[in-house]
Amino acid sequence: MKRVLMICAIITVLTTVGIVWVLFSESYTFFQHVSIIDFLTDTEWSPLSTNKHFGIMPLLSGTLLITVISMCIAAPMGITIAMYLSEYAPKKFRYYIKPILEILAAVPTVVYGFFALTVVTPFLQNYIPNLAGFNALSAGLVMGIMIIPMISSLSEDALYAVPKSLREGAYGMGSTRLQTTFRVILPAASSGIIVSLILAFARAVGETMIVTVAAGNMANLTADPRETVATITAFIVNMSSGDVQQDSIEYQTIFAAGVTLFVFTFILNSVSFYIKKRFQEKYD
Repeated sequence: MKRVLMICAIITVLTTVGIVWVLFSESYTFFQHVSIIDFLTDTEWSPLSTNKHFGIMPLLSGTLLITVISMCIAAPMGITIAMYLSEYAPKKFRYYIKPILEILAAVPTVVYGFFALTVVTPFLQNYIPNLAGFNALSAGLVMGIMIIPMISSLSEDALYAVPKSLREGAYGMGSTRLQTTFRVILPAASSGIIVSLILAFARAVGETMIVTVAAGNMANLTADPRETVATITAFIVNMSSGDVQQDSIEYQTIFAAGVTLFVFTFILNSVSFYIKKRFQEKYD
């Protein structure tokens, strides 16, 4: 059994190494034809046009725009739900409502995408002028709904893990429940909450189907959520399903975009690991 478990661990490591090798080896070929400075600074992305440009900035800006919109929705709602379930909800209510809330995480993301396209976008067009049929706003709003369970679940676990002695000490000093929650429990669980936000941010950055269906596929360097944008993941999906010749520079843009996404999410995960290790409260 020990050898079986070791083999499973080795397979996992080798799979990760293989993925990284494929990404960086193909990207190396791409960067032999395209300057990495132009890749990072050019403001136009048009690998399939006659006048080719390979600037990742429009895809990166679209990714960040939708992600920021989703976090503006998910972060306050997720933390509020976690606070209520941890500090105020009856145990029986918490027992039943938490699994129901996490059902949102089990809904296929393509369903969220079509919901954003067919329900959210027409609704927003009644109130927001010049809102495109494919736009960053509706994709971001629905993505925010999708990642609420991740933030609420992880944050609720962090709040629930705070020792009862801290609560009892605060109550013994005359604090109300509200004061105890905001001045004692939240600071004690802050590292876990911050980690949940960073992981949710990374999850939103890597989301594919919602942005592919609802946000469009036009590489557009803009901060206006009413406009059509393209994200890194949406570009990878659309380019992979096209008739691009393998080993061409257009085909290699898939791996260049993939490396950018990999590095970005790796940095986010590393930051969350550092925060959890460095700032997490340790209790005897």
